Amino acid sequence: MDSGPVKIYSAEDSPRLTYIAGIILGDILGLQWQVITDKRKLGKHPVINYSSDNLSGSFKICPESILFEKGIVAKQIILREWKELPVFFQIPSDSDLPFDIFAASFYLVSRYEEYLEFIPDEFGRFPSSSSVAFKNGFLGKPVIDLWAKELAKALLKRFPNIVFRRNEYKALLTIDTDQPFAYQGKNIFRTILGLFHGKNSDPETVNHRCSAITKGEKDPYDVFDYIIENIEKNSTDTRFFFPVGGHSKFDKNPSWKNDEYRKLIHKIADKFPIGLHPSFIAGEDGSLIDTEADRLHSILGKEVSLGRFHYLRLYMPRSYNNILQAGISEDYSMGYPDEPGFRAGIARPYFFYNVSEDKQTNLKIVPFQIMDGTLYDYKKLDPVSSKEVILKLINETKNVGGLFVSIWHNTSLLDNEEWKDWREVFEFLINNQRP
Repeated sequence: MDSGPVKIYSAEDSPRLTYIAGIILGDILGLQWQVITDKRKLGKHPVINYSSDNLSGSFKICPESILFEKGIVAKQIILREWKELPVFFQIPSDSDLPFDIFAASFYLVSRYEEYLEFIPDEFGRFPSSSSVAFKNGFLGKPVIDLWAKELAKALLKRFPNIVFRRNEYKALLTIDTDQPFAYQGKNIFRTILGLFHGKNSDPETVNHRCSAITKGEKDPYDVFDYIIENIEKNSTDTRFFFPVGGHSKFDKNPSWKNDEYRKLIHKIADKFPIGLHPSFIAGEDGSLIDTEADRLHSILGKEVSLGRFHYLRLYMPRSYNNILQAGISEDYSMGYPDEPGFRAGIARPYFFYNVSEDKQTNLKIVPFQIMDGTLYDYKKLDPVSSKEVILKLINETKNVGGLFVSIWHNTSLLDNEEWKDWREVFEFLINNQRP
């Protein structure tokens, strides 16, 4: 029999407590819950006592101060092991948990550490090596989900009538089309320059380029039929992200006005949800994101609500504020380019909390766990080792009933000898990520 909503007693309410309670108790455990600051209103409900007070019959968690603070303050993170899990923000022994699950979860999921000073990588990004998860060896585990499972077990011992939701594992494939064509869709100047350069360095490339441009042969980067075939064969939930910014050292996409490129976008949009892939510079410039969102809107004839930053150039909280202003309501950038795993410590979507402004936003963050470039570019793994990493992350996600998300690029799946093994890895992932 359902015991009714869980009441969280706290000496004071705070938006941070409300936010993280919603994720742990609501999103993960499926409970109805309410924060109460007046003991007289607790009633005959299961009570989580999130205070230093003693409440008879309650489940006690002594709070660490972070959820009641304003702004950002550097925290000392000391790891301990509990139930074979890493935990931090240890609390007094009279608590029913040895650590503050709400505070630790908030620290990870809000990306609190990314608001602090850090040494950026070459592209200005927060490096995985600076994260508490990487430093302490738990980046490969969705610790917030695992902590929540242990909390559920402990609550059930205290309140046997509580009913928790059973979460269903799901998988999502995402495709970034940074460079949809090798030759097609480029202006005359770039085409002539490419031919001249190729003539002096690689005659075979010149032949391929000429054939693709003049004889109508398929562009070597156009492997979208292969991608779609595998997606449809396995009924794989998929999102595609297209760039429409200007050309630069880091942006190799065709002009958003190019006919071949627009045809490709429409071809994909007829079958799958489409998102914006903001240009390299747009990762820091909100006005450019507005412009690029308008361009994709004009191509699709409808609003663009999905986004993922090029090069995963994510800066807290500026980047998320910028895409919110551009009308994007779901972001798929939460993950590290150089390491696989759970950047936010969680294996499911959640809403972005702006720590600087202390408020929850309407931007849904959809974290990813693995990217093709992480495996072969950053980690230098061979296909066999890559499959092992992928399978481990899939199993970690399945264990908590989470959402497994991967990133692939069309340029990782070319139909040639160099990339055939990575096609095998791609097909391995699709086959093994199924529920």
